[in-house]
Amino acid sequence: MPRRCVTSGDTLIKGDQSLTLSELSNPAEQVRSLPVARRIRAIVGACSGNLVEWYDFFIYAYTAIYFASQFFPKGDQTSQLMATAGIFAVGFLMRPLGGWIFGAIADTHGRKRAMILSVFLMCAGSLGIAVIPTYESIGGWAPVLLLIARLAQGLSVGAEYGAGATYISEVSSKGNRAFYGSFQYATIIGGQLLALLTITVLQHLFNKDAMHEWGWRIPFFIGAISSVVVVYLRRSMIETLDAKEAKRKEAGSIRGLLPHKWAVFVTLFITMGCSLFFYTFTTYMQKFLVVSSGIDSKTVSLIMTSALVIFMLLQPVFGLLGDRIGTRAMMMLFGALAAVVVVPLMMALKQTTSPWIAFGLVMVGMVIAAFYTPVTGILKADLYPPSVRALGVGFPNAIGNALCGGTAEYAALWLRSINVESAFFYYVALMAALTFLAAWLMPDLRKHGYLDGDGQVEQNAGLR
Repeated sequence: MPRRCVTSGDTLIKGDQSLTLSELSNPAEQVRSLPVARRIRAIVGACSGNLVEWYDFFIYAYTAIYFASQFFPKGDQTSQLMATAGIFAVGFLMRPLGGWIFGAIADTHGRKRAMILSVFLMCAGSLGIAVIPTYESIGGWAPVLLLIARLAQGLSVGAEYGAGATYISEVSSKGNRAFYGSFQYATIIGGQLLALLTITVLQHLFNKDAMHEWGWRIPFFIGAISSVVVVYLRRSMIETLDAKEAKRKEAGSIRGLLPHKWAVFVTLFITMGCSLFFYTFTTYMQKFLVVSSGIDSKTVSLIMTSALVIFMLLQPVFGLLGDRIGTRAMMMLFGALAAVVVVPLMMALKQTTSPWIAFGLVMVGMVIAAFYTPVTGILKADLYPPSVRALGVGFPNAIGNALCGGTAEYAALWLRSINVESAFFYYVALMAALTFLAAWLMPDLRKHGYLDGDGQVEQNAGLR
């Protein structure tokens, strides 16, 4: 009788026992023999969730101007927007907790389960915001419920990156990991663009009064429905975690990370420099070009939308480059270029009033960022063994993002308010230099990483 080829998630009945593939053999070995079509479907399932998660995360910022007056006591618009901005910031503060909790789930119960749960959490947050009654209806409960929904979204985004980067690194194949990994950041940018496009369409369909009254709720309903679709897509994903790894004593625990302290610090410092640079040239740049360069806000929106589209399309191109020269070399190139170029680049942007020159300069910054964005998830996953990989990627990454990414705009505006705006440029350069140093201290992960090398990362750290 011919033997049937089983894939992860299939069940084999033997006597009165039901054994999953992960208990029969090593899923990593099975993944390596997957046909390309099945591998691509798995990547699509992982990245579709990333797209929806970041759409939901950014749609809050884009709709805040409409719903601020709905959830807070009557007063001036600035105070209401500051309150909504404070709740937006809470989302960043919750990301380390999400990275910790869901990293542990991914390392002990499977990457697939953690990624499905994270989407459910984002769905709950988005649906919650969509249906919360106004301040006039329920008083002080309105901002409290908004905060709870935002906490759920922050936890979800913190969960998504670590589990997603780990899953993509394991389901992708040797020699193509950076290319596959590039779609994780492409969908982060895509989520931001999709949120911007949704708001633009609604602004054309409804007048300002309708948007303030109820139109702002539509994007959150769209996000919640999209999350349900992603859950369906992710149900068919294969699992990449070996049951033996999940049952290890150290699996998914902070104690299990202690032998990998060097990798944790590298992950943290790389994330701090990369996220600060990323948010400077994406989120903050929209305000910088208006308040510092003096360019019209509508023109700035066109500049940034065009730049983000090109930046998204660059991801697989630079992913292919990363597979050729290695993730460490890509990260070193980013750190060196960013440290040297960011100060004169920001100075030139501040002085220009030409939209075309501004677009060109912004694209220089985004091209520099493209050296790290396709490879960062794969690089971090390569630093850890499977039993603590999702936790090792997600937890320090979320801390670094909260420290430098989430505070980038506030730090820039505060330094501008005390007339030392250029200090922010040097701050970005310094953090980029630390990223270069962290990458330089790494061994060649193609030889010593855990994905395709001998797993001797710590032993070869700092050695050339």
